[in-house]
Amino acid sequence: MISLKDNLPVIQLPTGQVISFECEWLVRSLVQAAARAGYAKWWLAAHVARSVTDYLHDQTEVNVLPVERLTNAVQSVLQVIGYAEIGRHFVPAAPRVQVSLVEIAREAGSGYELAFFDLLGRRIQELLQEKSSCFELLGLEPCVKLLCSRKSWSRDCESLRADIVSFAREQTGTAAADHEVTFSLA
Repeated sequence: MISLKDNLPVIQLPTGQVISFECEWLVRSLVQAAARAGYAKWWLAAHVARSVTDYLHDQTEVNVLPVERLTNAVQSVLQVIGYAEIGRHFVPAAPRVQVSLVEIAREAGSGYELAFFDLLGRRIQELLQEKSSCFELLGLEPCVKLLCSRKSWSRDCESLRADIVSFAREQTGTAAADHEVTFSLA
């Protein structure tokens, strides 16, 4: 038996890639569509996304949902609630990419902070080359411990953690003016 995350179907992109459905992804897509339609802060995005998520949760016979079918469903919902203009601008956002900071630290070698920052900078720049980027940097604390060669947290760890956060923000901040960039550190 195969169990799907939260009993929601996976979404098949036009490229054939399959991603897990995330309500946050749909909210982001709706906010972008609303902005393109002239609604700077559309407060219904989370409510519409939650409704679509609940609907998909009840569709137990659907395991793989083509993104075109999801797009049509969202556009139909928007039309019914009186926001057809947002529906005309609705395009599912690029899926969120998860980047493991621990893997980058291992590639750099423990204790090699300069190599780590170089690799992290290159990875962020690769992600920013995409027209719309949404990525999450995962494993910040284990990464810091690995780079500091520590089993427990120390002042050195705290300092390096702050440096990594600052570096990631700096790297994404310069691109945010040109692209839509969303990232989070976990």
